[in-house]
Amino acid sequence: MTTGNFIGAVDRVLLKRAEMIAAKSDTSLDAILNAELRYLVETFEAAEAADNQNYSTLLDFSLGRIDDLEAKRALGIDADEDLFLLIAQAHLPMPRLSEATTRGMVAELNALTA
Repeated sequence: MTTGNFIGAVDRVLLKRAEMIAAKSDTSLDAILNAELRYLVETFEAAEAADNQNYSTLLDFSLGRIDDLEAKRALGIDADEDLFLLIAQAHLPMPRLSEATTRGMVAELNALTA
C-alpha cells in the first residue's frame, strides 16, 4: 500500500483527545484517521454503487447541509429517534447545526440582550 501525505487543520483540543485515544489503544493517530476515512469512503461508494441516496441524505444531515425535517422527509421517516439510529448505523458523526440555524440562534440570543 502506498501512502500520501495530508495536511489539514484540526481543533487543538480535538487533536489532543484523539492522540490520547490512539495512545490508549496502542496505535497511531494516522492508523485511526486512515481507518475512519476508509470506512467513510467505502460506505459512501457502496451506497452510490447501489444507487442508495439514503447515505447521501444522512451525510448531508450529519454535515449540517440539511436540517432534520428535510432528512426525515427524504428518508421517509417520522421519528427523530429513527433518524439518529440511521446516523449511528451509517457510522456518521452526530449532526452539526446548519449555518442558517446557527445564525438564527445567535440573532435570537442577541435580540434577548438588546
